[in-house]
Amino acid sequence: MSVADKLGAGSSFGRIPRSGQRSERGRAKAIAQGDIPEYELVRLSLAEVSPTPLNPRRNFGSEAELNEFGEKLRKVQLAACTAVTRAVYLKLWPDHEDRIGSAQFVLVNGERRYRAALQVGLESLDFVVRDELADSREEFVDNLLKENLDREDFDVIERARGVQELVAVCHGNQSAAAARLGKDRSWVTNQLALLTLPEEIQALLSAGEMAERDGRQLARRLKENPALGAADLVSLWKDIKAQEAAQREEQKELLRAAREAQMLSADNTTATQEPGHARSSPDTVLSADNTEHLPPAAPTPGATPAVLSADNTDEPTKDNADVLSADNTEAGESSASSAIPHQGSEAADGAGGENSNVPLLRQLLGETAADQAAALAEAFSAEELAALLEALSVHA
Repeated sequence: MSVADKLGAGSSFGRIPRSGQRSERGRAKAIAQGDIPEYELVRLSLAEVSPTPLNPRRNFGSEAELNEFGEKLRKVQLAACTAVTRAVYLKLWPDHEDRIGSAQFVLVNGERRYRAALQVGLESLDFVVRDELADSREEFVDNLLKENLDREDFDVIERARGVQELVAVCHGNQSAAAARLGKDRSWVTNQLALLTLPEEIQALLSAGEMAERDGRQLARRLKENPALGAADLVSLWKDIKAQEAAQREEQKELLRAAREAQMLSADNTTATQEPGHARSSPDTVLSADNTEHLPPAAPTPGATPAVLSADNTDEPTKDNADVLSADNTEAGESSASSAIPHQGSEAADGAGGENSNVPLLRQLLGETAADQAAALAEAFSAEELAALLEALSVHA
């Protein structure tokens, strides 16, 4: 049994009619009626097919990879190859006659499938023959290149060669080639520039050892100084990479230093040191109002560091200094009595024995009922206010 018989007639594509099963008249009628597309799957002997010399792809994988792919094709061919007829192809490139030999069909895409099939000894594959893809040189090369541009393993130099071929068939018009590919003209120019690099550099690009961005940069340097050789460009490339690495490290150090110089205030916002301002001394503390409080510019010798009072501001040292009362106002130091009035004091009672906390609460909460309500609402949650009212009703 032949390899073709083992593969079966169209087993991987279901029950699709093949052109060999119809007469030309029957096929034309079926196309006119819309029963079949203008092109159908055909089973072609690989001996009848030739790759096009125009294919920019050179790397089709290792022998082992081709063997593995070929064995997969032996079981199932998921995608058909595309070809044009010999006559249509030679009409565009008559000088390729010797290069395609006696082949009756020329590949547009699917050369890796073709090579893998040959590698494992397959005799035929499924094809679609689409002569409309060779209406012009530009059309043929455009379709040839578009398939490769979508491939992840299409290396940089292969792509550049394909673009170069398309520009050539567009009579050197880079803008026309760019329009066909849906790219900017500058993109096409950059692709062509890569081909001006020495073969050693192109090999690095093809192998993925050098980034395309680096290749374009070297191409610009070569344009500025055409005397540069491959060794010069490799040395320049290494210098560029070393400089970039040093710059990245410097940026990391700057970021690290910036983070270390930052201070977090108690309100969880970053307080960055101002230029020319020395870092705060150990005596500097954060008040409970979440702001930094610097010590006096000329502290008294032997004085203790500033501390925080209940009103969230710096409390001065107690030696010969004012202190803050619980109502958040400064009360001058009294030589004979406490700065805070005591309950029962005639001076503080104001109304002869009235609770001294009442004026204080009014000062804190406000004079009017509306102000007092607003202050309480701001200070307590709804549940806390409810508990407070309940407690007040008990003491009322």
